[in-house]
Amino acid sequence: MSAVDVRPTVAKEKEPYLADYAARTRNGSTDPAWLRGLRARAISSFRQLSFPSIRDEDWKYTSVAPILRVPFRAASGVEAGEQEEAVDAARRATPAGANRLVFVNGHYAPDLSSVPSGPATVAALSALPDAGGRVAEPHVGRYANYDRATFTALNSALLGDVAVVHVPKGQTVDDPIYLTFVSNSQEGLTGSHTRVLVVADESARATVVETYLGVGEQQYFTNAVTELALGDGASVEHIKLIRESERAFHVGTTQVHQGRDSNLASVSITIGAALARNDLNVVLDGEGAACTLYGLYLTGGSQHVDNHTISEHTKPHGTSRQVYKGILDGASRAVFNGKVIVHKDAQHTDAQQTNRNLLLSGDATVDTKPQLEIFADDVKCTHGAAIGQLDEEALFYLRSRAMSEQTARNLLTYGFASEVVARISAEPLREQLNEQLRSRLLQGW
Repeated sequence: MSAVDVRPTVAKEKEPYLADYAARTRNGSTDPAWLRGLRARAISSFRQLSFPSIRDEDWKYTSVAPILRVPFRAASGVEAGEQEEAVDAARRATPAGANRLVFVNGHYAPDLSSVPSGPATVAALSALPDAGGRVAEPHVGRYANYDRATFTALNSALLGDVAVVHVPKGQTVDDPIYLTFVSNSQEGLTGSHTRVLVVADESARATVVETYLGVGEQQYFTNAVTELALGDGASVEHIKLIRESERAFHVGTTQVHQGRDSNLASVSITIGAALARNDLNVVLDGEGAACTLYGLYLTGGSQHVDNHTISEHTKPHGTSRQVYKGILDGASRAVFNGKVIVHKDAQHTDAQQTNRNLLLSGDATVDTKPQLEIFADDVKCTHGAAIGQLDEEALFYLRSRAMSEQTARNLLTYGFASEVVARISAEPLREQLNEQLRSRLLQGW
């Protein structure tokens, strides 16, 4: 990525987004008053904030200049029947008969969606009675901070709709809930500002799968924000899959708030996109809260993937695990910045963090920065990072068993990645991802 400082031309780069907001306001809106208020506050923050540059510590290895150079405009809500490629992509992304909400260019596609029956609410905000005030209003915009994060402010101002998942107290949703976001770039240089809200009340349980993918050959921009609120004793498995087009830009923020004895199992897998940035921030704000954050990123060519994770412990007896793995080929680049923050009152915290990277090319680059910030004195916290190539002894062993060198390399690479995929509990999705992984290996990466 070019070391370009974007600050001097920030006003110009904001113009397309400000024009989209003005058009939305001018054309009127069916949004409830609380959502219009959120948009207004967010656009005010967006006007005041600067886009991040490589002079910012959290963005020093990732320039967003390639995004800002393109005047992306809000994508329209074209009828699903007019988007055959998008329809096919959405159907391939979920198992047959699955519970799913589908959004095309950020707009809800009811014809492609299948909402489960039962006590849980799974719906687009626009389709909920009274615009989902009882469920959404207390949570949307509460956790993801739009006062300090420019892309979050932009999302909050221009979000197309909200995918809402609410599991009431004590209820369990047995089957995974799939939230699929398809970008159709056939309209031209478009941007989608997607939003997800997952609320699991006390002792509720659910699995939620977010998938981002694209069709068409044009560049496009996905600006995604997800907020998860876990009540006391709640358990949520959250899976995010980035399968964007090779010309796409993806900037995503996932903000999690956990109550007492709650449990989050997170899996993040990035396969597509020319430039992808994932921020995953978890606040363990209840005694005994636990989270496991697993990530896998596969890059080739000139791809650039940046993962920033934070496990923030504010109460005692919390447990967190971070395990992120990268496989890099070509002249691609990956960034990992994992942070564990332990506040003064969070005694007896147990936190571990690991980042491992496998380089398949001498031109691939990794910047890794595990961090611990500890303000309590009775904790057990460790971190580590490793960057390397395939083990020569393991290669020799496999080749001595009449295996070709390429097959041996593919097998070892697959084994390196499979630990993360194995964390996914939903068997159909796990098998689908394993098949994609094997297919990519056979193509030589």
